[in-house]
Amino acid sequence: MSRRRTLVVGWVAALLAIALFANLGLWQSRRAVEKQAMLDAAAAVMADRTPRPLSLAGDTARARQYDWAAGIGTFDARDALLLDNQQRNGRAGVRVYRIFVPARGLPMLVDLGWLPLSGDRTLPQVPNFDGAIALRGLLVPPPSTGLALGPALAKQGDAWLMTRVDLAAIAKQTGLSVPLAPRVLRLDPALRMGYERDLELLPNTLPPDQHRGYALQWFALAAAVLATALILTFRRRRRP
Repeated sequence: MSRRRTLVVGWVAALLAIALFANLGLWQSRRAVEKQAMLDAAAAVMADRTPRPLSLAGDTARARQYDWAAGIGTFDARDALLLDNQQRNGRAGVRVYRIFVPARGLPMLVDLGWLPLSGDRTLPQVPNFDGAIALRGLLVPPPSTGLALGPALAKQGDAWLMTRVDLAAIAKQTGLSVPLAPRVLRLDPALRMGYERDLELLPNTLPPDQHRGYALQWFALAAAVLATALILTFRRRRRP
């Protein structure tokens, strides 16, 4: 292979690698911006905490927004929904959800908090709540589904075990006659009901600073490939 052809092939490979690393860095940068905006919006809502009606959970125009909401309703008699693979303080467990029917508006998922799993992965028993109950908390989009592989939920004993929170699949599998509201209510930790919980918005996922760190690493790799290609090119040119 001639020197010129080797140079062309090398630069094509280098430019492809640079493009790949730069795009990965840009993606990480965009995720950092998106997550920081999400945290800032939620922080403003929680600082104010002016309650809005629970029916706002069904507003599709605000499906990706955050609102502090309060209202009265009843928990549906259907079995609890347990989101698998949820870490808390280094312990494995599940996040507990139940369907709640507010006095006005669509039925919605309520995040009741986290429960540990035993070593044999026996699912915890989750009793229901009877009668009218007043709830308050933060309306949020459901947790990101990530790669949607396999069924979203399956019946196990007296509960539904979920691999992801897929609202359409939940409504269908549990036999709801109407869709679920597009947002989930994360209960105020001050309420004396439910399980271990907080209003942390990024559990089991990367915060903005880590996305920025990964972006910097990808950009550094792109710069390193460019520098290496330039060094090798000019070294060849200096040879007699």
